[in-house]
Amino acid sequence: MAQKPTPLREQTRSVVRSLLTRTAIELFAAKGYDNTTLEEVAAAAGVSRRTLFNYFRNKEDLALSGLSEQGELIAARLAERPVEEDAWTSLRAAFQVLEEIDLTAERRLEMITLLFGNESLRAGHAEKQARWQDLFAPLIEPRLPDSDHRTLQARAIAAAAITCMQAANEEWVRLGGQVDLFDLYDAAVQAIRRPASQPEKKMT
Repeated sequence: MAQKPTPLREQTRSVVRSLLTRTAIELFAAKGYDNTTLEEVAAAAGVSRRTLFNYFRNKEDLALSGLSEQGELIAARLAERPVEEDAWTSLRAAFQVLEEIDLTAERRLEMITLLFGNESLRAGHAEKQARWQDLFAPLIEPRLPDSDHRTLQARAIAAAAITCMQAANEEWVRLGGQVDLFDLYDAAVQAIRRPASQPEKKMT
């Protein structure tokens, strides 16, 4: 069955949101998050302040808007993975959607540096990623052996995977974006899945 096309109004709204987000990130990177006003973002994007508030509640919402969309994209990709596949394998494949977002390495570095460099944004970032757990856990649960604790285990795996991705992003920023993000993610996952007596495998 053919997929129902997205209404033009929704397409237009998505384009405007993307424009506002991109403009905001550029200004935040250039001037600093705290030194940038919503009026400046609206002016740079060529819209009124009122129009901007039709799309975003406040400056923090504007800066963090992409995280909710990313979570939904990851969940959609996770839902497409074979149910018999190992949960960690499925999660890694689903996280690959982050590499497909239309961002240059420089812009990605700007965004992540911004998120982790501001206390209020860092807290908001953690809150939004916590909501990812609610999206991922029900998709992980059917991949686990049946037990009384399967729901708990699914939530724990989701939370651990999200934390590994966040740790990888922070390390990626620290290294100036000069390494592969998923090599760092794999190293983080390996650290929590490896038995205590097993030595760490060195990355080549």
